[in-house]
Amino acid sequence: MSKLKLAVLDMAGTTVQDHREVEKCFFDAITATQLDITPSKINSMMGWSKILVFETIWKEAIGENHPSFHDKVKESYDYFCNTLESHYETVGAKPYDGVLEVFEFCKSQNIKIALTTGFYRKVTDIILAKLGWDKGLDSQYLSLDNTGQNIINCSISSSDVINGRPAPEMIQLAMKKCQVADPKQVINLGDTPSDLQSAASAQVLYSVGSLYGTHNESELIPFAHDRLIHQPTDLIGLIQELNR
Repeated sequence: MSKLKLAVLDMAGTTVQDHREVEKCFFDAITATQLDITPSKINSMMGWSKILVFETIWKEAIGENHPSFHDKVKESYDYFCNTLESHYETVGAKPYDGVLEVFEFCKSQNIKIALTTGFYRKVTDIILAKLGWDKGLDSQYLSLDNTGQNIINCSISSSDVINGRPAPEMIQLAMKKCQVADPKQVINLGDTPSDLQSAASAQVLYSVGSLYGTHNESELIPFAHDRLIHQPTDLIGLIQELNR
């Protein structure tokens, strides 16, 4: 029997190609709503719940007690959402090379696959549909059948939890839905510091950072992790090592 029972994988920047499109959508919203913030600051918050990003930026700009705080957050967030939804509806999404091979390997080892994302549910659904990864999932975005036609077993968006990354709640919800009680039977892969932080908080067996996404080695090294990989298929070798 496999030691690992669940692989929790981030979407944009880890399984779904990210060529800084999300970052561009952030800056379009920032420019349109007269915010001033550096690219490095935005990059440091990638992987967070998107509403939390704008709450954080406006809190630093005017303070959360400012009478216009909530209106400003809503204005920026709404602009971002419209831009982001339009992008994925128009351009679609593509997986990184090797991701589908990783999915097939996990299924062959009876390891459930859960995708987590800082995107809210509407955008998550657009991406899943464009990729065909919603196939076989029920109304709860779940399929526990590893012999069926489903591509993944579970989808978790930031809308599904109270606190998105860097909190561990998306990983914990994925565990609950996939009926895995022990975090030491979970491997987590993500491309942002918040992915690594959430994995550490969830106390998973193995936390992996992807260097082919939005962050480089120097940006991920300071955060607790077990391995950094250069391509999705490197995960297969890691799982084989862990299951020996």
